[in-house]
Order: sequence, then C-alpha cells, then structure tokens
Amino acid sequence: MDDNQLLRYSRHILLPEIGIEGQQSFLDARVLILGAGGLGSPAAMFLAASGVGSLTLCDDDKVDLTNLQRQLAHRTTSIGVAKVQSAQQTLHAINPEVRIQTVQERADETRLNSLVSEADIVLDCSDNFPTRYALNRVCAVAGKPLVSGAATRFDGQVGVFDFRVQNSPCYNCLYPEDSEAEETRCAVMGVFAPLVGIVGSMQAAEALKLLAGIESTLHGRLLTLDALTMQPRVMKLARDPQCAVCAGST
Repeated sequence: MDDNQLLRYSRHILLPEIGIEGQQSFLDARVLILGAGGLGSPAAMFLAASGVGSLTLCDDDKVDLTNLQRQLAHRTTSIGVAKVQSAQQTLHAINPEVRIQTVQERADETRLNSLVSEADIVLDCSDNFPTRYALNRVCAVAGKPLVSGAATRFDGQVGVFDFRVQNSPCYNCLYPEDSEAEETRCAVMGVFAPLVGIVGSMQAAEALKLLAGIESTLHGRLLTLDALTMQPRVMKLARDPQCAVCAGST
C-alpha cells in the first residue's frame, strides 16, 4: 500500500481484527456481485469504499423510476441506463482505485460458472429463485463462499454458505428447489427502503470478514430481521443429508 492508501483505509488498519494484512487482503480480492439493485447497491458501495480491489457487477436490468426509492447506486439522471453502468459510475466516484467489471446480462449457469471461477467471494443480491439456485449450485461445485441476502416488505435475511468448509450447508438445504417456496417480488409486495440498505450492508460486512479471515461470520447461520420491530433472529443451519446439491460432497 502507498501512503494515500494507508491514509484512506486507516480506520480499518486501526482495527486489530483487520490491520494492514486484512486491508491488503481486501485490495487483492475479487468479488462477484449478482444484482445491482436494492441489495447490490449498498453492498457494492461499501465494498468499493473498503478498498476491495476488483468488483464484478452482473445485472441485465436498466434503471427505472421505481428503483430510485431504495437503489442508492443510481440517480434520477440514470433512468434508462443499464444498472451495471450506473453503478460503475457511482463506485468510481466513491473510490477510483477499484477495478469494476460490468456484465449486462441475465447470466445462465454456464456463464455463472465462468464468473464464479474468477471470484474469491460471491454475493447473491438477486431477486429470483432460479438465479439463487443456479448460483448456489455453481458456488458449491467451485468451493467459493456465497453470501446470500433477501428483502421484501419489512422482512430481510442474510446467510453465509462457506463452501471452503467441510459439510457446509447450502441455500438448497434451507429452501429446497423442489419445494413450494413462494417467490415474493418487491414489485408486487413492496419493500421498505432502508431494509435493503441494512441487508446489503450486512452482506458487505460478511464478505469483508470472510476476506480478512475473521471467524465470527454467519457461516452455518441465517439472520432474519423484522424491520417493523427491529427484532433480529439468528438460526443455526445444518446440511440436509438428502440435499440434491451438497449431500455426499465434502
């Protein structure tokens, strides 16, 4: 790190849990963020501000007026612009040292394999079950840590599936793909704007802890939050021995 970086990241370096070595791990890291909307905005902004060296943003959508209530990486002048391009401009304004790769597409499983293989940590900031299941499968096979977030109405959740750890549960253990899990989109159900900021920020925090080697992550646990009462709840997760994705793997 040069003098400017030492100054920029000094408040991280002062933390004994991070220090110079931890900050250097951020600078060397490659993080994939799937989704540049409500969750992806705060997650990407905090990771960029924290000095993560390389961020890949994947999203096929364009900025819409209804996004601006909660998707803080985008501005009114960005309406009609690809979300990954809008977010790239915001992140460069926050920290011009961060390398931003943009992928303006709805990535299928083949494309996800390529993107995940190049990342150290993966953040699922998507808004649909097919993408979540596909990303979970790819991360499980690749052995890459997956930080999953979701938010709708006043309900949010964050979980970490660290596939570097033996017998880690996966997203499919929590919500089996062949179950009747209900997909609730904020376009239909609504979402409390600060909630996506809270959840996305927690995803960034978990990613940074994983990169710095801090052990007290949400691995093997699911944190849920009721933003109406601000009552959090943390549940332990275990691998499903019948899971179609991770059962039998080590």
